[in-house]
Amino acid sequence: MSEIRKYAVIVAGGQGLRMDSAIPKQFLPLLGKPLLCHAIESFAQAIPGIKLILVLPANHVGSAQTVLRSYLSGIEVTTVAGGATRFDSVKNGLKEIKEGGIVFVHDGARPLVSEELIIRCYKHAVEFGSAIPAIPVAESVRVLTPDGSRPLDRDNMRIIQTPQTFRTEVILPAFEQSYQPSFTDEATVVEASGTKIHMIDGMYGNIKVTKPNDMIIAEALLKERIHEFA
Repeated sequence: MSEIRKYAVIVAGGQGLRMDSAIPKQFLPLLGKPLLCHAIESFAQAIPGIKLILVLPANHVGSAQTVLRSYLSGIEVTTVAGGATRFDSVKNGLKEIKEGGIVFVHDGARPLVSEELIIRCYKHAVEFGSAIPAIPVAESVRVLTPDGSRPLDRDNMRIIQTPQTFRTEVILPAFEQSYQPSFTDEATVVEASGTKIHMIDGMYGNIKVTKPNDMIIAEALLKERIHEFA
């Protein structure tokens, strides 16, 4: 993997209002270190030499370097300010990429991303131009209608995860277009630019922390992983 440059844009630009905490969720402690540090470590371990770009709320960029130095010894991270939307935040992070290669875009609120998934995303992106991890829908799903609701065929539905991974020639031009409300993730941005995306199997344990109970689940899963590899 040494001949291709690799970049990880880790997006932690939100305020985490649903966590009901005075501390942004990306800085909440998870087994002794800020939540976002777990994802950063996974990328650094999976792909040595990767350029790590952390996108944070503008008012936390300055203090974040102190936090990162305290918990991420030997891992260099570039911090940039986020924007008004996820699209803007990712675009700000992409500005730090000066040469071609492979770009991972990952939610900082997904602390349990595994090295195996990162490497698999990389290999598929090299071959197909993109790699979008997704998992099957496990529960029944209904869509609201003017008359009430109707069921959807969950066999044809997928839950999208990160890291969403792309060749630079795919993602960088896509983010030159104007923002649209339909841009819910990087895959939708790339598709709007006229490029098809390539989905791969995600991981059920790669959860996104959005509510207080998610921290309990994340801690339990992380403890299980540590015990498994001990």
